[in-house]
Amino acid sequence: MKWKHPPIIKIYEALGAIADGRVEISGNSGKVYSSSGNKFYKVSYDPRTLSIMANDNGSYWKGYLGYPSIAFLMKEGIISYDKTLADLLKGMAWKDINQKFADDFEKTLNYILSSKSDDERTSLIAFAHNAEKEIAELNLKHYGKRIMPPKGY
Repeated sequence: MKWKHPPIIKIYEALGAIADGRVEISGNSGKVYSSSGNKFYKVSYDPRTLSIMANDNGSYWKGYLGYPSIAFLMKEGIISYDKTLADLLKGMAWKDINQKFADDFEKTLNYILSSKSDDERTSLIAFAHNAEKEIAELNLKHYGKRIMPPKGY
């Protein structure tokens, strides 16, 4: 089974997770901590079959590749990563901002991008669109069975 394409905001969230040091990798698995720091998501990856699994809400409930998987793939160099751009998203309280906009990802992304300069915004948007293409080209499959997301904030 193949992953659905993620909402583009998940690329920005992945950048922020790496910038914040919330991604830990050991071999072909890892932990990605939430922006609140109160929970973590498990990620497992099989490079031979280009299969990945994570227990975040988007992956479990919606079937799209969630930000923990994207962050894992960025940190491993499988999807492009730009530290300078990631640093622009450092310290974002993604959960709080998403809740502020009732999980309307377009409003959340507009809010975040509106806080950046024109050049920063242009660079972030171009990077995210390139990463979208890379994700689509990987054509990633599900790795194992879905695992329930952790509870909590």
